[in-house]
Amino acid sequence: MYNFFSPARVLFGCGVLNQLHTLKMPGKKALLVISNGRSARANGYLDRTEAELKAAGVEVVLYDGIGANPLKEAVEEGAFLGRKEQVDVVVALGGGSVLDAGKVMAMFIPQESDDLWDYAGGLTGKQKTPEKKALPWIAITTSAGTGSEVDATGVVTNLGTDEKIALGGGEDVFATYAIVDPELTVSVPAKYTAFQGFDALFHSLEGYLSNRHNLMSDMVQRSAIEHISANLAAAVKDGSNLAAREAVSYGNTMSGYSMVLAGCISEHAMEHAMSAYYPKLQHGAGLIMISKEYFTYWINRHVADKRFVEMARFMGIKDAVKPEDFITALVKLQEDCGVADLRMSDYGIKFEDCRKFAENARATTMRLIKNDPAETTNDDFTGIYERSYK
Repeated sequence: MYNFFSPARVLFGCGVLNQLHTLKMPGKKALLVISNGRSARANGYLDRTEAELKAAGVEVVLYDGIGANPLKEAVEEGAFLGRKEQVDVVVALGGGSVLDAGKVMAMFIPQESDDLWDYAGGLTGKQKTPEKKALPWIAITTSAGTGSEVDATGVVTNLGTDEKIALGGGEDVFATYAIVDPELTVSVPAKYTAFQGFDALFHSLEGYLSNRHNLMSDMVQRSAIEHISANLAAAVKDGSNLAAREAVSYGNTMSGYSMVLAGCISEHAMEHAMSAYYPKLQHGAGLIMISKEYFTYWINRHVADKRFVEMARFMGIKDAVKPEDFITALVKLQEDCGVADLRMSDYGIKFEDCRKFAENARATTMRLIKNDPAETTNDDFTGIYERSYK
């Protein structure tokens, strides 16, 4: 069985950003959220988006304070600007961090509290239900990594409490429109194309193992795994390869639907703990670092042998017959994308952090761990981190 609701209207394909002005806008004054980097401006995406919104009769207030991992303080700052300017719609232009931040701002702006963590879970959040309906928001994705354009949660890091957790989740938090234009991903550097592509891939790999998997999730996950696996290396090697970019963008959006249908499992919880303590660690990079040992752990437990064989076939080993063939496919794709040798130590992570990460993952992101194909312990997680460490 499944219960599927993802109402965002998705415009997918090269050039679809140019159609934004033709859509019926859900508001008249927009908080336009971008990253604190230079790419949106340098590549002309900001100017194009502002022109589209102007043509649609929408006034723009710009907020450009979002980093690689959206921080609580930045999300609050953007939301307070939105309150001050009395915006009635949020437009998020950027990668997954920007989309997550914009989504949470849309939820937070109408509320009564000045503390975002009043609406958070985890160890320290007050878990309040939002008093008012979220503002409508529009997702314009410039990367292919999170699927955030079609789900209803945004991940935010609280540096004060070492927590990285998802907020939102209500039916009113889905985007009104999702603009998925692969042309906007062409400017993403090779390294980040790989990090983002693997993040999208892991959404579907984890979803395929989730104890919530179902007939519909199996369908979107298989399609995502096949498209990303067959095209990510080409997109990394030649960023101008639009056919490869389109296939990976498609796989990313399908992986967003995977999260709605089946959720991620503990690999994502484990990485959230890593980048909660080390926020400069890109989420996709952290996932890659632990992925081989993480999936080997499940293979050794023999709780999903058939599914691992099927995923190996989706990833290109058509004659796969044993679960270990999946690891072969995974490592080959990482080698082809130039990310097989990522090191935790390069980001300042210490071996003695492993136990702390394990405890943090379970304490803050149990909602994902509950989707695992079997029960785990902190010792299990600690062992995966330690075996992954280099």
